[in-house]
Amino acid sequence: MTDIATQLEPFRPELTGYCYRMLGSMFEAEDAVQDTMIRAWKGFDRFEGRSALRSWLYRIATNVCLTMLGSAQRRVRPMDLGPAGSGHATHPGEPRPEEIWVGPVPDARLFEGTDPAHLIAERESVRLAFVAALQLLPAKQRAVLLLREVLAWSAQEVAELLGTSVAGVNSALQRARATIAAADLSADVHQPLDTGQRALLARYVKAFEEYDLAALTTLLHEDATLSMPPLPLWLRGPDDITAWMAGTGRGCRGSRLVPTVANGLPAFGQYRPAASGDGHEPWSLIVLEISGGRIAAVTNFLDTGRLFPLFDLPPRLG
Repeated sequence: MTDIATQLEPFRPELTGYCYRMLGSMFEAEDAVQDTMIRAWKGFDRFEGRSALRSWLYRIATNVCLTMLGSAQRRVRPMDLGPAGSGHATHPGEPRPEEIWVGPVPDARLFEGTDPAHLIAERESVRLAFVAALQLLPAKQRAVLLLREVLAWSAQEVAELLGTSVAGVNSALQRARATIAAADLSADVHQPLDTGQRALLARYVKAFEEYDLAALTTLLHEDATLSMPPLPLWLRGPDDITAWMAGTGRGCRGSRLVPTVANGLPAFGQYRPAASGDGHEPWSLIVLEISGGRIAAVTNFLDTGRLFPLFDLPPRLG
């Protein structure tokens, strides 16, 4: 590894987190960070140390993201596309392109070496609901909010990076805060040592693997949601969720769950019984949002071909 690369590589995890928040996709974030690293490596001889190396890299990454966002469709969650459907539906709708969905991210890719004292705050800022709310903001407002609120840059530093005034930064921040404040960001972050959360997750795994829908219902908030990107159908409330699982979704009976963490939230790789009867095959990455000791949202990401390798989940279970 060259001396330049040795200086740049330690910044990759935090830049990936920043680009993920900006873009709403881990795969696009990795592309953006790689582009940032290449530009930094090529331009390193022009970096004269007038600013910190970290600030210089964030300047490059921000410009890369703003360019990518200039031609991109806003990423959403199924709940953004229309009203809740019926748990008695027989078809969840045709899959929509990957490019429209807010995707999950493995904590391990973002928080390597993070001080445990700061880990909860870091996880707060990558929760699915927060990242989805960020996508509601114009690209520059998004950058302002992240740089000021998440990375604690000064208004002057952000103004210099974006080529605007301090007043412009403060105005953009105020508008961004108002938009985020209107979003539902109530989910609790994953806390492995929290006994209440551990007990809830253990009950969820037991109920799901035994396909005990009555037990599963007791774990859900009264307005809990279920969604299945890239499918557009989403459901609200325990009655519709369990009706779906008992009907069209009954193929999940006999599944096994492997724990992981996504977006600062508890998650599981779900493996359904293989059609051949031999073992279990990947079906979805389940991400749970917990609030007040109950499950507030279940998101089943179905793109297992790309997501399971990203999360280092096994390709099948025996």
